[in-house]
Amino acid sequence: MKFMLRSATMASVLALGVVGAHAADLTYEPAPVVAPVAFNWTGFYIGVHGGIGGGGFDTTFTDPGNFSVGWSDNAFGAFGGAQVGYNYQFSPNWVVGVEADIAAAGISAEHTADFNYGVSTNQEAKVDWFGTLRGRIGYAWDNLLIYGTGGAAYGDVESSSSYTDNVLGFTDSNSFSDTRWGWTAGAGVEYGITKNITLKTEYLYVDLGSIHTNSLNGFQGIVGDNDADIKFHTVKLGLNYKF
Repeated sequence: MKFMLRSATMASVLALGVVGAHAADLTYEPAPVVAPVAFNWTGFYIGVHGGIGGGGFDTTFTDPGNFSVGWSDNAFGAFGGAQVGYNYQFSPNWVVGVEADIAAAGISAEHTADFNYGVSTNQEAKVDWFGTLRGRIGYAWDNLLIYGTGGAAYGDVESSSSYTDNVLGFTDSNSFSDTRWGWTAGAGVEYGITKNITLKTEYLYVDLGSIHTNSLNGFQGIVGDNDADIKFHTVKLGLNYKF
């Protein structure tokens, strides 16, 4: 009887040992935690953008008697185009870069003035397309970048005007188109949706300088001069692909 009890006890101990060994084999070991990779802004990128622009086109009209009158017309229109650029991230959250863009535009303003001595004039100034060559500098919080930007601006500006003398009964008109250079400055926010795709919104002030036109008449010579300042604000939304 004692032998049988000892045998049963030993069998129980062996069974518990086997179960414990299997339980040890089934113990779960969690996978090591891998820290997320920080977003890196360094690299070339290309993209597209679109937005709206507008501002006051300041115009001065001067007639042959050196009488002049000025006005400011609210220009407005949409634009859309493409951009290419390069960013370099350093130290470790600062980002510097360069960007070039170009866009077709329909930003224009028109004004009609009637004078009390029977003369009227109509003036239209517009921007058909424009682009910028800019530097950028900003600070990044992982995939969020806030930056300032500035540099050169260029664009095709057009000015047309007509002059009507209701007393003498003649009408004259002229038009002018030229590519002008100026400057631009602004700021923006860019967000990395994925490691390769970023979304940005940006504000720019663009100054393309002044344009001068005059109306000519074979009988009376110069009958009117127009000077228009082409300056406007833009707000745009852009999408970039980063290589």
